[in-house]
Formats: sequence, C-alpha cells, structure tokens
Amino acid sequence: MPNHYFSRLLLLFSCTILFASSVMSQGTTPSGISPANKARIDALMKSMTLDEKIGQLSLFTSDWDVTGPSLNGNYKKLIREGKVGAIFNAYTVDYVRNLQKIAVEESRLKIPLLFGYDVIHGHRTIFPIPLGEACSWNLAAIEHAERIAATEATAEGINWTFAPMVDIARDPRWGRVAEGAGEDTWLGCKIAAARVKGFQGNDYTTNNTLIACVKHFAAYGAAMAGRDYNTVDMSLLSLYEWYLPPYKAAVDAGVGSVMTSFNEIGGVPSTGNKWLLTDLLRNEWHFNGFVVTDYTSINEMLNHGIAGTIKDAARLALNAGVDMDMQGSTYLNSLDSLLKEKNITFSRIDDAVRVILEAKMKLGLFDDPFRYCSRERQEKDIMTPEALASARKMVSESCVLLKNEKNTLPIPASAKKIAVIGPLGDSKKDMLGNWSAAGNWEKCVTLLEGLKAKAGTGVEIFYEKGCNVNDDDRTGFDAALKLATKADFVILALGENGWMSGEASSRAHIDLPGVQNDLAEAVVKTGKPVAAVLFNGRPLAITRLSAAAPAILETWFGGTQAGNGISDVLFGDFNPSGKLTMTFPRTEGQIPVFYNAKNTGRPYQSSDPGAKYVSRYLDCPNDPLYPFGFGLSYTTFTYSGISAVVSGNKVTITAQVKNAGNRDGEEVVQLYVQDKVGSITRPVKELKGFQKVMIKKGESKSIMFNITTDDLAFYHPDLKKSWEPGEFVAYIGTSSAETLSAPFYIK
Repeated sequence: MPNHYFSRLLLLFSCTILFASSVMSQGTTPSGISPANKARIDALMKSMTLDEKIGQLSLFTSDWDVTGPSLNGNYKKLIREGKVGAIFNAYTVDYVRNLQKIAVEESRLKIPLLFGYDVIHGHRTIFPIPLGEACSWNLAAIEHAERIAATEATAEGINWTFAPMVDIARDPRWGRVAEGAGEDTWLGCKIAAARVKGFQGNDYTTNNTLIACVKHFAAYGAAMAGRDYNTVDMSLLSLYEWYLPPYKAAVDAGVGSVMTSFNEIGGVPSTGNKWLLTDLLRNEWHFNGFVVTDYTSINEMLNHGIAGTIKDAARLALNAGVDMDMQGSTYLNSLDSLLKEKNITFSRIDDAVRVILEAKMKLGLFDDPFRYCSRERQEKDIMTPEALASARKMVSESCVLLKNEKNTLPIPASAKKIAVIGPLGDSKKDMLGNWSAAGNWEKCVTLLEGLKAKAGTGVEIFYEKGCNVNDDDRTGFDAALKLATKADFVILALGENGWMSGEASSRAHIDLPGVQNDLAEAVVKTGKPVAAVLFNGRPLAITRLSAAAPAILETWFGGTQAGNGISDVLFGDFNPSGKLTMTFPRTEGQIPVFYNAKNTGRPYQSSDPGAKYVSRYLDCPNDPLYPFGFGLSYTTFTYSGISAVVSGNKVTITAQVKNAGNRDGEEVVQLYVQDKVGSITRPVKELKGFQKVMIKKGESKSIMFNITTDDLAFYHPDLKKSWEPGEFVAYIGTSSAETLSAPFYIK
C-alpha cells in the first residue's frame, strides 16, 4: 500500500476517534474542561504538524470591519492551509458560516475557528459607553447589559469578545477612559467581575455565551501624558496597589482570555514581559485561559527598541507567555525557524496550542462548529423589546446630574415651548460613541427625537444647531438665540463628537471644543431657563459651562436608546441617581487629579487659603470641579448619626440617610476609610463599599456597612498584602468630598 494511502487512513482513524469519542461537553464551565475533552485534545495535538500548531496561534482580521492599521488579504487561503486559529471583525450568520466552512471542510484537520469582535458596550443594541454604565453603580444592571450583548453577538456568529477593559485611569485626556470604569480600583474590581460574568455566563455549552477577554494587561490606563500608546512608568508598589487588582478580579471571575497592553512596564513591553504574563498571570494568579496580543503589538516591539527583528520580537512574545498573535503574522513567519535555532521549545508551542484548543472545546465548537450560526437566533435575538427597554433604563441610570440651581430640572409642566439648541441635539451618529460594534446609527434615538416622543401633544419642541462641535463658525448663533427667546425652556445639547474619545483619541485640551461655550453663554444671557445636556466620552474641564448654565446633566454617549433614556430624566419620570466614577478637573493643569491621592508633607488646608509654602496652585484651587462619587438628585438626601463599632477583626459602620425632598429617589451611599498612620503612606481616603438604596420622600433609612481587617490590607514594599493595627477614620456620604466621619481603632 502506498505511503500516502497509509497516511490518509491513519489520519482518518485519528479523526474518527477524536470526533466519535465525543461526548458533548456537557456542563462545561468557563474555568474547566472535562477529562474526556482533554483526551480529545491530546489526540488531536498528536496528529498536528508544526505548521498547523503555529496556525492555531495566529489571529487575523477579516475584511468585514477595520479596527487597526493593516489587513492580511490572504486570510482565507491561510484558513484552508490550517494556518489560522481565529478570525476577528467577522459577524452575521452567513458570513461567519462561510469562513467556518472553509476551516472545517477544506483544511486538513478541520479544526474550527474562534470568531472575535470588539463587543464593548453592546452588539446591535448599543448601551451607554462603559464609563457611563459605571456611573450607574448598578452591578446587576451592568452584568445584565453584557448578558444582552453576549446574546446578540452570539446570534451573529461571534463567540469571543475583546472586553472588558478594566484599566484604571486617572487622566481624562486619554481617550480610552470611555471604555473603563474610571479611577477607583475597588469599584473597578467589582465592575470587572460583573462584566466577565455577564459575557460568559455560567455554562459555555449554551450557545448565547462567549469568551471574554480582559484588557489591557497591564496598566495601559496610566499612559504618560494621557497619550494613547504611550509608555507607562510607575513603581511596582503602585502597580500592585492600584492597577493590577481589576485584572485579578476578572481572572478570579473565570475570564477565558487576556489581552496584552501596548505599553511597557519597568522597561519591558507587556507583550514581551515574562514576569507579567507567566510569573504573575499564570503561576501566581493561576490563569488557565489563553493570552492574545493587542493589534500587531509583537511587531511594535521593534519600535519600542527591545527587539531588533520581527523574529526576535516573536521569540520574546512566545517565551514571555503570549499564546496568540493578533494580526502581526510574526508567529506564522518566525516560529519554525526559531524552533530550529532552539530559541523556543516544542513544549512552549504545545502549551499555547493547548489553551486555544481548550477554549474551542469549552465552547462546543468541535461538536458543532456552526452552533453560533443560527439564522433563527439572528432573527429573534437581535434588538428585542427587552433589550431596548434595558438599554433605555441604563441610559437613565448612567446620567449624572452635575448642577441644578433653583430646581431648573426636571422640565416644568408649564413649559409648552421647548428649544433644543446645540450641535448634538439631533446627531444620530454621535449617540453611539466609540467602539459601537455592529450598532446601526440610523436606529439611534437622538435627544430631539426622544423629547418629541416623550412630550406628546400639547408641547412644541423646536431645534437649532447653533454651531458645529469643533470649529469656530458662529453663523448659526443668531437663529439659535432667536429660537431661545421664544421658548419657555431651553436645552443645550453640547459635548464631543462620538469619535473624539476612544482609541487613538487623546485630547490635550478637554474643555468643550469649538465655540460651544460661547453659544452656551449667549443662550443663558437670554434669561430663559436653561439646562445643558452633555454628550462625551471622558470627563471634561467645563469650568466656563459650569459657571454659566444653571443645570447640567452628564449623559455620556448613551447608544441606541440615548434620546429616550435622557428624556425620561429631563421630564422627571426618572430621578437621576448616577454618580461620577472619574473626577472632572477644573482645568487640564490639575491632571492627574483623583480622589484617593496622598497627603504631602506640606498639605494645603482650606482653612488657610492664603498659605504660600504648601502644595497648591497659584491660579487654581486644588479641588476638582466635580469629585469622584458626585451626583445630584431631584430630591435631597441628608446624612446624620455616623458611628463605627469594632468587634474583634470586624467593623460595623452605620449612618442615617433621610430623603428630605419632595420626590422618591435612589441614593448611592458611599463608604470610605482612611488609614491614619501606616508603615508606608496611605491615601486620604479609599472607597470600601457602597449601597444603592431607594428612599421615599420623607423616609429615613439606617445604612450599615460591615468590613473586616482584610478590607484594610494594603501592599507593602515586599509586595505582600496585609493590614496594620492603628487608628482609622470611616466616612459615609453622598460623594468622596461630602461625608460624615467617625474614628475607630483596631489593635
């Protein structure tokens, strides 16, 4: 018998054992794989050639969507040759099915592909940007939003999302703050876990869950000068204390994949950092998923100056612990020769291949490669009434009322003529914000549309653009002012274009761009009641607007249901309860400014504002325009009676919160703790808990927090975490800057 016939029979026998021994991976959880499926992977790997193994480590974009600077037009040919492990930027059932058919019908071993996409804040039904969602302080709602996103994405062939982004960010000039949860590590950990659980669910064998990918590992949010792709420089102590915990929270929640960051840490780019990807992530944190690079970040190690050739960069990445190369072709072109030169090992390649095959096995792709290609699901699970209702409510919950002099909002019932003025009043495209996945801007509800639908009969709503977002054209001012003088109430729709935040969208100046401040000040001078509605993907330095407008509602970019959810708040059907998770500076000169800073040896004291030799500015107050945790309501909450009682290693902290206003409302009651004296310096306060509670008008509630000494632990210079006995101060309040305090002592 000719050798090639024998080879084909042997291959057929191996594949028969592999696929026929197939018990469906029943009950496969995101964190585990059954012994039977492990055996299937073992058998498959024995039959794979080196080229096929390297192929599993290669990820390429399709030409369906573009999210980076270069494309590989040969991806279909490479799929046929078994040299692609995953495809991204491909969705819809027919498109994905056609690519998957190439893999499982035309390649030698018929290994199915993973399909990834940037499902950041919704797939078809677009929710508010993640920074906006974080301002809801509603973990259950955030998890539910990702469950909806996963349901829609998997209905269109996607089984892997490049989210959540959990980078802690203290510099609003960085455009990608829009994708994260803000500046606080404790809250960032809670939101990271909620997002992972929402995407992945509890059982991969259902066809509406997908693999999450926590990013960007690590500390990408600390890019110097807020400039995207810039380097990061910090102490290991800061890295451990502030920046690493949200990634760890995602790993503990069972996240299936991790994406490396573009920045360096300690002089080594994350993509080539063995301490980060192997020693810490694998060995210390026991991560058992796979590591993928960000877009061409292996190639970019040449620009970093840590690799002299592409081959050298591939060596660094693989040996550091990178399992999959996104778009760079470095593994495909270099690993074979690196192996021959003994600069990498077979075992390291096999380790990388195994974790990728395990991910595919957990998703059930070996049992049914087309399980995410259901036309029926594509028809019934996209933009359902339930999804749209959830998105609308999340828009309302994400809104933060920054200012409301003389109860300007909600819009009074007496207002029969409402003027909407500003460049973002009727801009569908801008409602989506950045990273809007497969969202269709034509299906977005603008502010003008939402107001008209909400107002119904008897209320007239008019619109004038007034100016553009970002130029100096004032020709629309006259028409806008004329409209304002005829109105009973004016809404200013101001902010950024949707593309002005997100990746590659850093801004040196973060005030309102263009002549929007001039327009706002001119409209306010008409004497009409005015409320400014902000659309933006980052905190803005809106000192001028804050001085002029009697009311300001921060709405971020709300997505598909933006106009409806905002209108619910403006008309008072939803009492705003959002709280900032990232500080608004007065000016760019204060940046970075964040609530949990440390004292200096010469701290500024507000009781002595004229003191010179203290840490202060000559031309600006130290405190921000709007602090972390800040957000007003249409009612008033008062705090009283705080106490802190110690019992062993437990501390019970209580306070009374009363709704002293005329409306029912939700309040985010926040707990902060200060460690007065430590072996190393500690922040002025740190968030340690919150409760979002509904309190009826006139009602008082006793709010209780229970913490333990574990909650008081911090990292020491040896990078070990422990607490120290001594004096502490508990703070309960409506924001980080407005609290009651109670001391306590633990021996």
